[in-house]
Amino acid sequence: MENVVAGLSTADYVIFGIYAVVVIAIGLFASKKNTKSAEGYFLAGKSIPWWAVGASLIAANISAEQFIGMSGSGYAIGFGIAAYEFMAAVTLILVGKYFLPIFIEKGIYTIPEFVEKRFNKTLKTILAVFWICLYIFVNLSSVLYLGGLALETILGIPMMYTILGLAAFALIYSVYGGLSAVVWTDVIQVAILVIGGFATSYLALKLIGGDAGAMSGLSTLINDIPDHFTMILDQQNPQFSNLPGIAVLIGGLWVANLYYWGFNQYIIQRTFAAKSIDEAQKGLAFAAFLKCITPIIVVIPGIAAYYITVHNPAMLETLKGVYGDIITSNIPTAEQTDKAYPWVAQLLPVGVKGLVFAALAAAIVSSLASMLNSTATIFTMDIYKEYINKNASDIALVTVGRITAIVALVIAIFLAPMLSSLGQAFQYIQEYTGVVSPGILAVFLCGLFYKKANSTGAVVGVLASIVIALLLKFLPLGMPFMDQMMYTCILTIAVIVFVSLSTNDGDDDAKAIATTNATFKTSGGFAIASYAILLIVAVIYAAFWNPSLGFAF
Repeated sequence: MENVVAGLSTADYVIFGIYAVVVIAIGLFASKKNTKSAEGYFLAGKSIPWWAVGASLIAANISAEQFIGMSGSGYAIGFGIAAYEFMAAVTLILVGKYFLPIFIEKGIYTIPEFVEKRFNKTLKTILAVFWICLYIFVNLSSVLYLGGLALETILGIPMMYTILGLAAFALIYSVYGGLSAVVWTDVIQVAILVIGGFATSYLALKLIGGDAGAMSGLSTLINDIPDHFTMILDQQNPQFSNLPGIAVLIGGLWVANLYYWGFNQYIIQRTFAAKSIDEAQKGLAFAAFLKCITPIIVVIPGIAAYYITVHNPAMLETLKGVYGDIITSNIPTAEQTDKAYPWVAQLLPVGVKGLVFAALAAAIVSSLASMLNSTATIFTMDIYKEYINKNASDIALVTVGRITAIVALVIAIFLAPMLSSLGQAFQYIQEYTGVVSPGILAVFLCGLFYKKANSTGAVVGVLASIVIALLLKFLPLGMPFMDQMMYTCILTIAVIVFVSLSTNDGDDDAKAIATTNATFKTSGGFAIASYAILLIVAVIYAAFWNPSLGFAF
């Protein structure tokens, strides 16, 4: 390991430079075809093949929130945090079969647009404003902060400069080229982040396994810290409030995943851009396979950092003789778990560190680009075109979209440094998004599948959900936030049903969606992929189940 140095070497910078040039070149080249029309800019001309859809979904999803935040949760909680990834794989299959066919049939640009077609313009506007605020004040700012934290740790550059660098990188191609530039660069980004992520995990495990290799390192982790490889936590586990036992499989995690993958504009927008519904569904299945390997990339480094710094301090001292002072700099702690991944990345050899640096940048920049494009899409199509200029030309809409993306990014840049006291950032983001996501999920589920749901019920329900969520959160109930999400969703559905039945005399709503068996018919390939995903997830849970748990919540 004599090639390990603090910061990046010339070779690392060359590798990163090649990555940056390739991504920007592809983004600008892809921009040429689809920047003249609204459909071209916001939906890439509906020309994206399945493999690009799947890659782009994962590139949009895996960001600093996963690399840094989930790795930090791996340090604190263990492999159980991977439940978010495995359940997401199952959710992607459900979205592809039951949600996507209805969305594509409606020919929509945005999720709020669906709300107007099913309910009314008032609710659409409420949700459009909510999503714009969420993307700017939570998603964009947190990705910039976590990305800035990682690069500050690796490079030793002040965080504000790393934040500005990441923002400028995303701005160069995504604002000009729209969704087409985002999707085609995502294909490169996801390849880099998977390769770089595997490199980090492999080398971290090899560090622990020594001459016996990476697989020996993995066995050492599983045998020496089995509590960090328990998928289902019992009530005695100090992290039970974050992953509340069997409720992870049958409770609030479904709310988080169905909301995120089914009704989140910057995620689902990729499927709207697919060549056909069959291509979109295949893309979702491909993304589900990629989600099954994501925990290896983002959770294992955090567990390795815990093992070295907490469980085996003697190893830390031994490594100090090899690595020098970098082994004790920026070391993660129980209060600063989000330093786990950057700390491991410091230990990588020359060249590999540049690749991992590129992978981190790919994860961060691809997510920033996706969020910027979706923020611009919602504001332009649901606010500007609806209330400011109904007769706007395609060129005007594209221009407004670009300006919106720039303004959103500037706001997020100023907010990002203020998030430095988050602790476990991944858990923080999930918890506070969970205040509003259950109500929105309830509205969409009722809108899609309950014909008697009407606009009055939906508006009352989504407003009541905030009150319900805050009560469950702040009353002295001691309830894990996943359980809060589950009960908020159930109670909101009950409110929507009650109000709808009280205001429509029990009749079906005039805007109810008519579905048949043909609506949900899929190809044989999608069905086979779906069964494979379910089998993979079942095997993983069987392998890492906690046998001492029983079925206590």
